[in-house]
Amino acid sequence: MFAFAVRRSLAAVVMLIVMSMVTFLLFIASATDPARIACGKNCTPAQIADVKHSLGYDKPIYAQYGLFVEGLVHERNFPDDPAIEKNAPQTIVHCSAPCFGYSHINTALVSTLIAQRLPVSVAIAIFAFVLWMVFGVLSGIVAALFRGRWPDKLLVGLALIGYSFPTFFIGLVLYQYVALKWQIVPVPEYISIFHDPIGFIRGGILPALTLAMIYIAGYVRITRAYMLEAMGEDYLRTARAKGLTERKVIFKHTLRAALTPITTIAGLDLGALLAGAAITETVFNFNGVGKLAVQSAVNGDLPVNVAIVLIAATFIIVANVLVDVLYAYIDPRVRYA
Repeated sequence: MFAFAVRRSLAAVVMLIVMSMVTFLLFIASATDPARIACGKNCTPAQIADVKHSLGYDKPIYAQYGLFVEGLVHERNFPDDPAIEKNAPQTIVHCSAPCFGYSHINTALVSTLIAQRLPVSVAIAIFAFVLWMVFGVLSGIVAALFRGRWPDKLLVGLALIGYSFPTFFIGLVLYQYVALKWQIVPVPEYISIFHDPIGFIRGGILPALTLAMIYIAGYVRITRAYMLEAMGEDYLRTARAKGLTERKVIFKHTLRAALTPITTIAGLDLGALLAGAAITETVFNFNGVGKLAVQSAVNGDLPVNVAIVLIAATFIIVANVLVDVLYAYIDPRVRYA
C-alpha cells in the first residue's frame, strides 16, 4: 500500500512539473505583451522596454521559467533587477515561497491575492460537496429501492430537469426569487464558518446549492445505476437466504458495493469543483478564486492567470492521487494493476 502511494505521488509531481511548464509557456509566450499591460496604455516604447527589463520579460523563456520555479520553492524579489536593488532598495517587493509572481494591475503579490480569495472558494466548494453527496446519494438509493414506481420516476425526472439547466441560470433564479423576492434566505454573503457557523450556512446556502444542483442530478442516476447493479448480485441473495434483515442487506452490503465507484467519481468532482467556480462566484458576487480568475482574464493579468491555472491543476491532480490511494485501500486488486 505504501509503495503504491509513493508511486502515485511521484507521478503526480511529474505531472505538476509538466503542467507548470505548459501553463507558463502558453501565457508568457503568448501574443499578449505582459510588459505593456503592466506599464499601462500610455507608455512609450522606451518605458515598455524598461518595464520589460525590470520584470525580467526580456530574458529567454527558460530563464523566466527558472525564476518562476525559484520563487515557488525559495523566494523572489520584484523587480528582479540588481541595479534597482542597489539604488532604490525601498522599492523592492519581497515575495516568500511559494511565490507566484507580482500583479502590477492589482499592485499586490499574486500569493497574497489568492490567499485572500482561496478560503471563500474552498468553503463554498466543500459546502456544495456535502449537499450533493447527501441528497444525490440518498435520492439514488430511494430511486433504486422503488425501481419502476412513482418515486423512482419522480426522482429521475427531477434529476434530468436539474441537469438540463446551466449553472448561471440556476444561480440567477435562486438569487432573484429565493433571496430577493420571497426572502426565504438572506442575500448571499460570505461569512467565515469559524466566526459564525449559522451565518455561513445562511449566507452560503444558495451559492453552494447552485454548485451542487447539477452534481445532485448526476449522482441520483449514478447511485441508482450502481445500486441496481449490486442488488442483482448472487451474494445478496445468499445474504437474504441466511436470514439477514433487509436493512442490513441494503446498507451493509448493497450500498457498500455501490459506493466504491461513487467514491472515485466524487473525489474527482470535488477536485474539479475546487479548481474553479467562476460563474457561481460572479453571480453571487463572492470574492473567491473563481471571480478573481474572471477579473484577471478580462484585465490580462498574466501572473494571476498562471497562478490560478496551476492551483486548479494542483487540486485536480491531488484529488486524483487521493482517489487512487483510497480506491486501492477499498479494493486491494488496484494496487497490483
